[in-house]
Amino acid sequence: MGMDFSTLRTLISRYCAGEENWVDSRTVYIGHKEPPPGTEAFIQQRFPDNRIVSSKYTFWNFIPKNMFEQFRRVANFYFLIIFLVQLIIDTPTSPVTSGLPLFFVITVTAIKQGYEDWLRHKADNAVNKCPVHVVQHGKVIRKQSRKLRVGDVVFVKEDETFPCDLILLSSSRDDGTCYVTTASLDGESSHKTYYAVQDTKAYRTEKEVDSIHATIECEQPQPDLYKFVGRINIYMDSDPVARPLGSENLLLRGATLKNTEYIYAVAIYTGMETKMALNYQSKCQKRSAVEKSMNAYLVVYLCILISKAIINTALKYMWQADPNRDEPWYNQRTESERQRHIVIRAFTDFLAFMVLFNYIIPVSMYVTVEMQKFLGSYFIVWDDEMLDEELGERAVVNTSDLNEELGQVEYVFTDKTGTLTENNMEFIECCVDGHVYVPNIICNGQVMTGAGGMDMIDSSPGPDAREREELFFRALCLCHTVQVKEEETVDGIKQGIHQGKSTSFYISSSPDEVALVEGMKGLGFTYLRLKDSHMEILNREDEVERFELLEVLTFDSVRRRMSVIVRDSRGERYLFCKGADSAIFPRVISGKVEQVRARVEHNAVEGLRTLCVAYRPLSPEQYQEVCHQLSGAKLALQDRDKRLAEAYDQIEKDLILLGATAVEDRLQEKAADTIESLHKAGIKVWVLTGDKMETAAATCYASKLFHRNTQILELTTKRTEEQSLHDVLFDLSRTVLRQHGTMTRDNFSSLSGDCTDFGLIIDGATLSAVMRPDQEDSNSGNYKEIFLEICRNCSAVLCCRMAPLQKAQIVKLIKASKEHPITLAIGDGANDVSMILEAHVGIGIMGKEGRQAVRNSDYAIPKFKHLKKMLLVHGHYYYIRISELVQYFFYKNVCFIFPQFLYQFFCGFSQQPLYDTAYLTLYNISFTSLPILLYSLIEQHINMDILKKDPTLYRDIAKNSLLQWSTFIYWTVLGVYDAIVMFFGAYFLFDNTTFTSNGQLMTTNTQMMFGNWTFGTLVFTVLVFTVTLKLALDTHYWTWINHFVIWGSLIFFVVFSLLWGGIIWPFLNYQRMYYVFMQMLSSGPAWLSIILLITASLLPDVVKKVIWRALWPTTTERIQTKRRCLASEPSTIFMLSQTSSRISF
Repeated sequence: MGMDFSTLRTLISRYCAGEENWVDSRTVYIGHKEPPPGTEAFIQQRFPDNRIVSSKYTFWNFIPKNMFEQFRRVANFYFLIIFLVQLIIDTPTSPVTSGLPLFFVITVTAIKQGYEDWLRHKADNAVNKCPVHVVQHGKVIRKQSRKLRVGDVVFVKEDETFPCDLILLSSSRDDGTCYVTTASLDGESSHKTYYAVQDTKAYRTEKEVDSIHATIECEQPQPDLYKFVGRINIYMDSDPVARPLGSENLLLRGATLKNTEYIYAVAIYTGMETKMALNYQSKCQKRSAVEKSMNAYLVVYLCILISKAIINTALKYMWQADPNRDEPWYNQRTESERQRHIVIRAFTDFLAFMVLFNYIIPVSMYVTVEMQKFLGSYFIVWDDEMLDEELGERAVVNTSDLNEELGQVEYVFTDKTGTLTENNMEFIECCVDGHVYVPNIICNGQVMTGAGGMDMIDSSPGPDAREREELFFRALCLCHTVQVKEEETVDGIKQGIHQGKSTSFYISSSPDEVALVEGMKGLGFTYLRLKDSHMEILNREDEVERFELLEVLTFDSVRRRMSVIVRDSRGERYLFCKGADSAIFPRVISGKVEQVRARVEHNAVEGLRTLCVAYRPLSPEQYQEVCHQLSGAKLALQDRDKRLAEAYDQIEKDLILLGATAVEDRLQEKAADTIESLHKAGIKVWVLTGDKMETAAATCYASKLFHRNTQILELTTKRTEEQSLHDVLFDLSRTVLRQHGTMTRDNFSSLSGDCTDFGLIIDGATLSAVMRPDQEDSNSGNYKEIFLEICRNCSAVLCCRMAPLQKAQIVKLIKASKEHPITLAIGDGANDVSMILEAHVGIGIMGKEGRQAVRNSDYAIPKFKHLKKMLLVHGHYYYIRISELVQYFFYKNVCFIFPQFLYQFFCGFSQQPLYDTAYLTLYNISFTSLPILLYSLIEQHINMDILKKDPTLYRDIAKNSLLQWSTFIYWTVLGVYDAIVMFFGAYFLFDNTTFTSNGQLMTTNTQMMFGNWTFGTLVFTVLVFTVTLKLALDTHYWTWINHFVIWGSLIFFVVFSLLWGGIIWPFLNYQRMYYVFMQMLSSGPAWLSIILLITASLLPDVVKKVIWRALWPTTTERIQTKRRCLASEPSTIFMLSQTSSRISF
């Protein structure tokens, strides 16, 4: 009965506490201890163990699951059907001819996917078997991570990673805080502060922690990293104490403990219920433009195949309409065949013709493309020019499916901070009441020359100004979340900072904060440490000042400011606040606002990051009111964030402006050169940043995104306040269209040299209005289309004050526009992940904001400058190679199968194969596969140095130009022509035949024994040599490997044919090929015929290329011609003597 009442009491208390909205929650018993009798019901819930599973397959389900996934691909399923048809009905070719290539493709793909999954299993095991320390019965024991359970108390040391999601109970620090990096979760490598539960922070030994008697009630697992609502009930000797828990108490799996000796924490979410596991985002499968073209061509060839089968089936029954042809005496039907319905017979014949001609669909093309992409991706990894020696990092390929897409990019969307810039902040200056101070100049005791109107500390301002100046410096030394990393301590004093040794350094959640604190050190005020809730600073007189830290109003991206409340040694309380100018100026009631504002705007134009600093003295009554507001908001279990924001808004008001700071984030090396090259290549570059407009615009000028003659168009909140959004958009539209003439101009991704260079600046608020126009405004129209039209005519666009989701929206907007351009997004932080996943190609920068962007990207590079070679060289080569591979595969299969189609007109449509089974099976697998694979890996139609120096060559391959329908039709027609030459050339060669004395048929003009297998072998020989030599003619970059593979493939064909027809193989039930090949080669005229037919097949293509190059050469072809003229110069010869680590194709 007591249990019922306690359960009822719990429900009532929850309802009264405002928890009626909790749909579901969990109760965690710390140390698995039951609550005291009469408090609440003990209901042990079942939770998953701490095992992490990122693999797709198990040992038992690999084969069925992998087979199911592979046969979901249309091509594989089609060949499976053909194989089954060959097994079921009497078809003209052996099931081996379809089964073996299909088995080869399926096996290779399964091995590749199995290997990748084995690596995932290996990584999972390494994590799951990692040792962790758990407190049990007052002792710390070791166990494997996978054996952790919800409720276990975990002991974690410095630099160790949290094994699951934990609630912090206590730490080695007296104030119960610990410092954590969450780089593996949200990409932020900076240190964050977390807080222990106030009532348990004093428990610092195993026995003390084991004595804690408490339960935690919290929400069920959900993926939001920054949200957590819960409550801890602590059962002391007296009544239970309830304390709120929030995200500041929650330590996430994957984060790392820093600058804290050890912590004790309780596990609340384990295994696949941790926030990290819930954030495993399965990336949507990205498909390249080449793959889409390939599938379209496949559909066309499938239609051709069905047409051939239908035509032959119809012609067969027209041929058999004559009774003499229907049942000749040597091939009479059985009784069951005579009684079979004509529709069934026709359908069976249709299937038989489908089987006979099915080789026109190149099944091996898929496995060749897979191998080409997989092996080709290593050239990016091996490229020494994309190695960053400072980081010790090479480029990384996370997916090889999009290699050729790098050669088709039309739009680049880039982040600014950490991508275009180094994210390495340097303090430049500060401005106090209009007086400017520069730290390095002060340190040298010199006044800057030519610094008109700039006062230095040396100039000894008056007493009031000096007091304000020192208050400003103290504000910057106190208003931050910087920690001091200790390398050496003596008597508790940090020797590194106090004595100037390099044994300590600052760490923070923001590189700006570190730069500001270090800047103050240069101006004479040094932040020492935070100890026992007291912040210590060293002033200019080398005196240590202590301030009690009362409250921290943490920074958030909505308020865009942070504050601290401190009490000095005299007992006076101050609120110090720093933040963006737009967040501080509206809250200021006094101070030299105009002078500071002018300096802030000046620094922003120079590309510096600016912050404003203000303060407010607090009386005891005001402080009590502040404490009341904050405690009420912090104890709220519902809408805690909203109530805290309201409290902060009430507290951070009536401020007195002190001054402003300027910090520089330097441009990355060669960032400007890279952007200029991308522009020349016809690629539009957009910068998407959260920074203010002035700072971002200055960076854009420095990086040559905007030039001095660029006409800047503004679509910002400031302008839309003066005019309606409708009017602003139409004004801008008229401006660009007046220059460009028409709104339907189709140059979405090309730059016009003779037009005015426009640059557009838009901010996040205006973009939201453009994306969601006011429906009540009758004049709103379609803002998106007008906005896109303006963007089409701008060479560069800057989007500032952008939220992460807005970055993805911009990318999606451009992707979905009517031209469907190929987009690339590049960034280095967690806030860039959404646009990286949204773009066709996502590239992560290995920057200082963690590896979230790198892990979610398709490719990762150390620096922005490497994007130039990634696109202009690697992307160019990949596209050229794979487009030739795709067209060549279809071409050689048309050459292969069209003679088979023609042969049916000469064999009574009897489904007689032209080629032997071995030739049918090995044509795509062995005889013609390696040359095209090697070509698609190492072909260089132009030297890579030329590609880097002349970015305009990238335009030659834009818009999928090498896989247009006109090119596809040309290759197909060429294949049909070659097939006709091969078939009828051989046919007329065998036209005159006589019988020898032993009854054999012999040609009179070649004195060669003649039969259908001899005829087919001759056609096949010409075929293999023609398609291989066609590839040799298309090869521009010859190495010993090319020679070995091309001529080696032809030699292999000859040797195989000699062996296949020179030996009576005991395992074959037929010997139809015996001596055929050798007998054919023994005839001199046959040799001459082969040479003539090969020449006749290749000649038209050669003539066409010569004429086209002479009359309508592309830029690429002009350079190729020029290069041949200069071939004697060593600088234009690229040797393949490089090792694999040097190859950069």
